[in-house]
Amino acid sequence: MRLLALCLWVSSSFAWAADPAPWAAFDVPLAGEADPIGSYANGCLVGGEAVPLVGRGYTVVRANRNRFYGHPELVSFIGDMGNRVADAKLGMMLVADIAMPRGGPFASGHQSHQTGLDADIWLPLAYSLKKVQQGGEGLLSVSLVDRKAFKVNHYWQSKHANLIRLAAEDERVARIFVHPAIKQALCIREWEDRSWLNRIRPWGGHDSHFHVRLHCPEGALDCTAQNPPPPGDGCGSELKAWWPKKPDPNAPPAKPRLPKPPKILPTQCQQMAVTP
Repeated sequence: MRLLALCLWVSSSFAWAADPAPWAAFDVPLAGEADPIGSYANGCLVGGEAVPLVGRGYTVVRANRNRFYGHPELVSFIGDMGNRVADAKLGMMLVADIAMPRGGPFASGHQSHQTGLDADIWLPLAYSLKKVQQGGEGLLSVSLVDRKAFKVNHYWQSKHANLIRLAAEDERVARIFVHPAIKQALCIREWEDRSWLNRIRPWGGHDSHFHVRLHCPEGALDCTAQNPPPPGDGCGSELKAWWPKKPDPNAPPAKPRLPKPPKILPTQCQQMAVTP
């Protein structure tokens, strides 16, 4: 009997880990005191709020995805960032995916963004506001990296560096993910204060946007924090480790990677997935 119960539990756990479908079906957040549950890449969100689609200095793009919900702390951060961008006369900040109404795993597009504390911000700042206000579904972000040369391309400007800096200087920010070539471009600039560079973390794929991740809010006991970045500005060997390496013909064949075990959502999230 115990063996049967264990098998059923394992089976149901795998189902919870593998099926993100319920989360995209929710149109509105679950009411209650704001609570990010679990980790950034394995969690959900109670009491989420919709980011206003247009605010001073920013606008949300591709709102038809219904991925513009976040913890109130993130909603406040977006508004504050918009004001900073407007005050600095950088242009219009374009906010892309944040989280679904109740957070949770996505069917496609993201591994994280599950607790309402992550947001993607496009690097380009010069799109037509008229197109954005029409929904922005047809807009595409633009890569600022020459991937073959592994360096920023001709689209990269000082305003992009300052946009990232404005975000990283906010004490609510735990990390900002950018392409390694963008991190390098930030590192070689002269800055009066370089402490914020510690929060800029190189990560593949982030060549047309940067990914902001906030700390777990104070008092959010169900939120699983990420370990802080190592000390320093991150502009040395840890950054260089991302540069492509020439293949060694004498190197032994790489060992096949074992599949990672499926993530099991926190119990509160499992309950949320079946709550109307």
